[in-house]
Amino acid sequence: MAKRVLVTGASGLFGRAIYKEFLSDNSWETLGLAFSRAKESLKKLDITDENQVKEVINTFRPSVIIHSAAERKPDAVENDPDGTKKLNLSATDYICQAAKSVGAWVLYISTDYVFDGKSPPYDEDAKPNPLNKYGQSKLEGEKITLGASPENSVLRVPILYGDIEYIAESAVTILFEKIVKGSELIASDYEKRYPTHCDDIAYVIRQLADRRLQDPEKVHGVFHWSSNEEMTKYDMSIAMASAFSLSTENIKADRTPSKGAPRPYNTHLSCKKMEALVSGRQTPFSEGIKTVLQPYFNK
Repeated sequence: MAKRVLVTGASGLFGRAIYKEFLSDNSWETLGLAFSRAKESLKKLDITDENQVKEVINTFRPSVIIHSAAERKPDAVENDPDGTKKLNLSATDYICQAAKSVGAWVLYISTDYVFDGKSPPYDEDAKPNPLNKYGQSKLEGEKITLGASPENSVLRVPILYGDIEYIAESAVTILFEKIVKGSELIASDYEKRYPTHCDDIAYVIRQLADRRLQDPEKVHGVFHWSSNEEMTKYDMSIAMASAFSLSTENIKADRTPSKGAPRPYNTHLSCKKMEALVSGRQTPFSEGIKTVLQPYFNK
């Protein structure tokens, strides 16, 4: 089988890492899709248009589709249910149906927010119970993906950081804006998070895709990948300041639940199923975040 991979959302924070990872292996023929930020080698395509989706999949005929495009901001999802439905649900259905026609395996990128955070760690077969509309929409996307074909897969991931195009691109790096200015930052010290480098997950995804083509019977259903470093956003903020020897005096801990869409308390993901199939990678936060933020630190 030809090794062709189609990556949706290839201009986004996570999608760029996935696209770059597959490009680094010349055994793969790689096509990245984007829309609002399509540039350079990426193909501009609206995945909420069923005809466009059918055309690109029937023409490129991928063996693997990594579906990373989504509305990822919980508060944005709460405020735009119709737009979220088109991007997180309808587009997923179009991709999965078109994938069936060419025999492609779909890996749908989901989230730890499908869980309520009350009984971690969560195995791959733990029962989801999302607390907000973002988690609900991603769980519905999981059901669409696995309902289209039991051969398809879901990969749940936690809060992400990685090589950014602007400092507010990640929910992690945006914290650095106030830290570097010395402004007061009130950061959540309530919800437990597991910040994970996009490059680490992209590395795992490429291995999983190779394994799928080699041994399809072992690669289907739900997978998890996550760092094991438990941190609140307050902890992350202190770590970012410390990485650049900046003062932490203006970083204040907010020990109450975050405002806006309800967030789960602790959604630590167990990664046993993935660990049995591939060699993982988990970059220490202090190391990874310093490399990511260095271009934005002018001192």
